[in-house]
Amino acid sequence: MKHYVGPANPMRAQFDALQSYTGGHFAYAYADGVATITLNRPERKNPLTFDSYAELRNLFAAMRYSTDVSVVVVTGSGGNFCSGGDVHEIIGPLTKMTMPELLEFTRMTGDLVKTMRACPQPIIAAIDGICAGAGAMVALASDFRLGTPNTKTAFLFSRVGLAGADMGACALLPRMIGQGRASELLFTGRAMSAEEGLAWGFFSALHAPDQLHGAALKLASQLASGPTFGHAMTKNMLNQEWSMSIDMAIEAEAQAQAICMKTQDFVRAFEAFAAKQKPQFEGN
Repeated sequence: MKHYVGPANPMRAQFDALQSYTGGHFAYAYADGVATITLNRPERKNPLTFDSYAELRNLFAAMRYSTDVSVVVVTGSGGNFCSGGDVHEIIGPLTKMTMPELLEFTRMTGDLVKTMRACPQPIIAAIDGICAGAGAMVALASDFRLGTPNTKTAFLFSRVGLAGADMGACALLPRMIGQGRASELLFTGRAMSAEEGLAWGFFSALHAPDQLHGAALKLASQLASGPTFGHAMTKNMLNQEWSMSIDMAIEAEAQAQAICMKTQDFVRAFEAFAAKQKPQFEGN
């Protein structure tokens, strides 16, 4: 993220640190409008830790101040996406925490999903292998999910004696795959196969493992070349309209579209169409 737009506040320091992040929890790379976040603890199937939860939350929160990142790709290394919270580094310590400490942790993990949903850029999850627990929630919080035939997605919370209600699972998953299917997965903790995920609408497409990253970057490039202001508005309205009546949603979309019609991208699209050319969007 090369540019920062926003008030002078502590987020500036987080932004500066994260744009060149090369730590052990994940890798960050940027090229041609696309930021790629790679969870990179392959020897443990890329689990999350207290630190990586917080760093990812801060990264997605900082995305709203970026002017050069148009799309985000989230993936994992070593043939897996994410195995969830690290058993030894998270689950063990949680058993010894007080209730206020536990609530601070669960709110922080939920904040990761909130910042992913609130960041204006579309997020593409490229998912191979294991996608479990908190990893499944990172995938669910994304706007697009691409998988492979090897992908196994499991909301494992009931397997460790907890409720299936974690990080927004009971709100997000039924809207994605339906109440009945979500209930089964959240109560049992069983893995959803790649084929089920594709048939149920969880995945947009399945690709061979060696073609997954390329497919994600191709989709990211397509989105990055589009009207990025319009994409941000689409994401915002998809979030807001969950709690609206149809009449409220239609009025909100009328206002949103009127705003988009004042952008130069709208003018560029008309001029390109009139000249029988492909529009070159610039996000303003």
